[in-house]
Amino acid sequence: MTLPRNHFGNPGRTRAGHRPTREEALAQLRQRQMPLPDRAVAARAMPVAPAYRSPGLSDREVQVLRAWLALDSKSSVAQRLCISLGTVNTHLTRIRVKYRDVGRSAPTKAALVARAIQDGIVLIDDL
Repeated sequence: MTLPRNHFGNPGRTRAGHRPTREEALAQLRQRQMPLPDRAVAARAMPVAPAYRSPGLSDREVQVLRAWLALDSKSSVAQRLCISLGTVNTHLTRIRVKYRDVGRSAPTKAALVARAIQDGIVLIDDL
């Protein structure tokens, strides 16, 4: 069975508007085959997880970040860690600056959650 060709030379609707029948359309689909690459080629083409540059957070900054992600407010973090609210804010500002300096800006709490997960500081199950 020869299928009609369109003005691009492809099977299917022609310039005159011929629409293939169901059988013709199914025949076209059967003719299309997607070759599967061999395993070595497929492995080379697989995307690799990006290597994230570490912001170099201090142990205390990591502690404040974990507490802030686990608690509802900065004042709760201050109470739990026995530090002032101003100190919590200073740590969070420095954390954001460090992420920005390595090209991984984190201006919001949601962005900091993403960075902390990427860096293994917290697990999704911890949130």
